[in-house]
Amino acid sequence: MDEPELFRQGGFRLAARARTAKADAAQVARLREFAQQEDALADAVVEWLHQQDNRHGKSQDNGRPGAKRPSSDPNDLVDRVLAGRTTPDLPPALRAFRDQTEATPYWVDPVRLDRGARAITRAGLLGLFPLGDMSLMGGYLASRATKSLVGTGEIEHRAPRRLVETAAWWIDVTTPGALVRHGTGYQAALRIRLVHAQVRRAMNRRPDWDYERWDRPVNQVQTAGTLLLFSLVYVFGTQLLGLRYSAREKADILHLWRYVGWLMGVADELLPADEDDAWRLLWLLAVTEFVPDDDSKRLARALVDTHAAIGEGRGPLGKVLAQVNVGVHSAISRLVLGRSNADFLELPDNPVAQAAVLAAAGVNYAAETVRLLVPGATALQEAVGAFGRRRYLARMNAVFGRAPRGRGSGAAASGPIGSIRAAQ
Repeated sequence: MDEPELFRQGGFRLAARARTAKADAAQVARLREFAQQEDALADAVVEWLHQQDNRHGKSQDNGRPGAKRPSSDPNDLVDRVLAGRTTPDLPPALRAFRDQTEATPYWVDPVRLDRGARAITRAGLLGLFPLGDMSLMGGYLASRATKSLVGTGEIEHRAPRRLVETAAWWIDVTTPGALVRHGTGYQAALRIRLVHAQVRRAMNRRPDWDYERWDRPVNQVQTAGTLLLFSLVYVFGTQLLGLRYSAREKADILHLWRYVGWLMGVADELLPADEDDAWRLLWLLAVTEFVPDDDSKRLARALVDTHAAIGEGRGPLGKVLAQVNVGVHSAISRLVLGRSNADFLELPDNPVAQAAVLAAAGVNYAAETVRLLVPGATALQEAVGAFGRRRYLARMNAVFGRAPRGRGSGAAASGPIGSIRAAQ
């Protein structure tokens, strides 16, 4: 099969030269089967929640952050399950969900989870750049996956808040120690799994959903693709920005996201066991999923507008700041996605910003080389990165009024009903 467009240009062209990640038509066909599969366990929990709401006449607004819940709200029971505070009389759907998620796979290694989290934490706030400019922006190239995002209206119309909530969720699941059973990251992964089920239920009830063109909403392929964007693409993107990882660190980061994917209900067959698996899956997704359309442009524009908003209310200086911010973020996207993809998404093309990003990447690489040579520098950088992430969450909590929920967390403590959070 021919090389997909994503691997013909930009940063991924470098990866294509170094790896033989091609797959055949039979493997493509097998992957496409998962586009018709959803998440029966999470879907059953969400359906039970809606049944309880209808039975008791409750408003779905009770699921919003800060909204007062009735004492008998079933969302409270879901919260207790996620936190490990359960009762023996759970409804069947919730019991099955709990039993599956608490049955930790044999391959999960807590030591590797911790090492992977520390390697991610070391990037500090620099890690937020590839998260938005490569992972999220790259995900918009997958036009079938964008249909659920456009359908909710949450990404396009509330892009700033959703971008922050995505970053907060990402920090939740990548904080060292947070993925222990019932920990902050563990709960965040399961909560977004239920949010996906809520979105899926809403899209499945729409009469205009085109199953032939768009597949099942928030299906297994799309969720696996999200994981690759947050894991493999993130690591590759930060490397292009000058960060350095050992082979063991990269493997541990992928191991962490393999477990996060398992918690999120991704089929075992779609969970890469190592970097070669991850590149092959990305190649398959590039062949089958990364075909942008007009909705891709709409979502990209919303994200660019979010970057421009930094200058609002600051007069002439604000306009300059907005231009610089948009230029830098767009330059990072172009670095990875390539010219034709970036042009299709109508991302600004600023050669000065692109040169500045490349120069900064060189400085980062030099600093990383020094870090590897100086004893204790890696541990210090991890501490500095963790501090920066905590400060970022504290600022976002103050801006958006989201109450912290524990170590490293900024996610809202709301149940899945009525909560659409942007994990893509």
